[in-house]
Amino acid sequence: MGLYGIMLVDDEEEVRKAIIRKMDWEQLGFYVAGDAENGQDALEKVEILEPDVVMTDIRMPYMDGLTLAARIREKYPSTKILIFSGYDDFEYAKQAIKLGVTEYILKPVNGQELARILKKVRVSLDQEISQRRDIDALRESYLGSLPILRELFLNDLVRQRADRASIEPKLKEYAIDILDARKWLAAVIHVEQIGRTEGKAFSHHQELIPISVRRLAEDHLRPYCRFVMFNSTDGITMISAIDDGNTQTGLINMLNDICRESRRLLEVAITVGVGHSCGGLEEIARSYESAVDALGYQAIVGKGKAIYINDVEPVSRGKLQLEGKEEEELIGAVKFGPRDAIVRVIGNLASRMDDAKVHARQYQVYMLSIVNCMTRLMQQYDLNMNEMFDGHALYEDILEGTYRREEFADKLISIACRMNEAMNQERDNTAKRVILEAKEYIRQNYSNPELSVEMLCRHLHMSPAYFSTMFKKETGQSYVNYVTEVRLKRAVELLNETDDKTYVIARKVGYQEQNYFSYVFKKKYHISPTAYRKSPQT
Repeated sequence: MGLYGIMLVDDEEEVRKAIIRKMDWEQLGFYVAGDAENGQDALEKVEILEPDVVMTDIRMPYMDGLTLAARIREKYPSTKILIFSGYDDFEYAKQAIKLGVTEYILKPVNGQELARILKKVRVSLDQEISQRRDIDALRESYLGSLPILRELFLNDLVRQRADRASIEPKLKEYAIDILDARKWLAAVIHVEQIGRTEGKAFSHHQELIPISVRRLAEDHLRPYCRFVMFNSTDGITMISAIDDGNTQTGLINMLNDICRESRRLLEVAITVGVGHSCGGLEEIARSYESAVDALGYQAIVGKGKAIYINDVEPVSRGKLQLEGKEEEELIGAVKFGPRDAIVRVIGNLASRMDDAKVHARQYQVYMLSIVNCMTRLMQQYDLNMNEMFDGHALYEDILEGTYRREEFADKLISIACRMNEAMNQERDNTAKRVILEAKEYIRQNYSNPELSVEMLCRHLHMSPAYFSTMFKKETGQSYVNYVTEVRLKRAVELLNETDDKTYVIARKVGYQEQNYFSYVFKKKYHISPTAYRKSPQT
């Protein structure tokens, strides 16, 4: 393993330097990431330096070691904390244990004892990393979770949430043998609940019914076709591969037989919805949806049988409509780009129109659906529609049928790119507005000692983590440094313009402790507030 970063925190500079000087840090597996002379200073540095270990004294001004430990444990729970103290006080030790402190060391710090403790900490850190990287353990964990991952993937597949490129690799990874078929179809088994009546096989074991039904179905289908069966929110779901050695009709007959056998052997009534067949697994979600739709006809055609969607709904020879997944992809491409993604997504939508054999009115409806989707996005971002459409009467042209499909795609790409650029600009403007609002809030509330990033973010309705990242990106400094700068600038003004005592000025600019105010002031201006007031620069 590499070297681990350690930070030393003690209000006595000589103590810090002595510890840093006398230890062979590299030999112990560490490097000194930094040091601090009080808890408040340390907390700011931890955010920047991200040390693996913080070694801190208990008794310090402004923020003691236990408070520092609590704050670190809250924000950086994986950081190891070593506390050293000149006080053999059981209460301190007890609080340290509650905070999950790694070691409690008494001063004066003995070099050999500290080396022993640091070696122990290093071994602990090494073990944590080794456990995280242990290939055998990870593989065992992966194999243990494989059935769950398999079910999640299959559910994503039938709900059109699986990435097309991942379908074949995932099926191979999970050893699901349904690839390379002539066509596929989905079916959903709905199990009827039974009452607790004497004589029923599962009357007192309702939880076992789905398992027994699934096993019965698998046993019957295994000799006939390749399939995979799994649980979904709509019931026991199956994807079947139709090969040269079996037929769709034969499969439906098998499913009807399973319904009969379930009544006879298990005394459980089941109904199976069978969806449209599809020519590619990337389209299996439509088959699944139609299988669920088929179950909806139970009240009409009866329960306890296989209901094939083509038997109860007219077959559509040509269907062209904007699917939910396609709409999501279009919105994502327009919002986040880049141009290549926009061109690819719109190109796919245009190819749908090329492949479809439908009436001209369906082309119009399809194009209008796409334009409506983009229009809603314009409204959401408050974009000027006339500018986005470049003053073009797009709706009228579509309704009049004057647009050829190729022209429509080109025009759509142009509009989408214009929207993407406007949205990026709007996001930049929003970020700038948020920063301006944050600065104004700080300006109005800097005198409040309770002012914090959490308090500010409650006002802005943002998460502290996102705000902190955005603030630093936009201003080039952290929130804490900015607030300190605002407070100290105001303190300089008060020192120059008033005769207020230092402790009064400290409170006016948000510091409850005069000593800490003086410490921060001196750290910034290399002179105390009192000396600053007396200096010629005032």
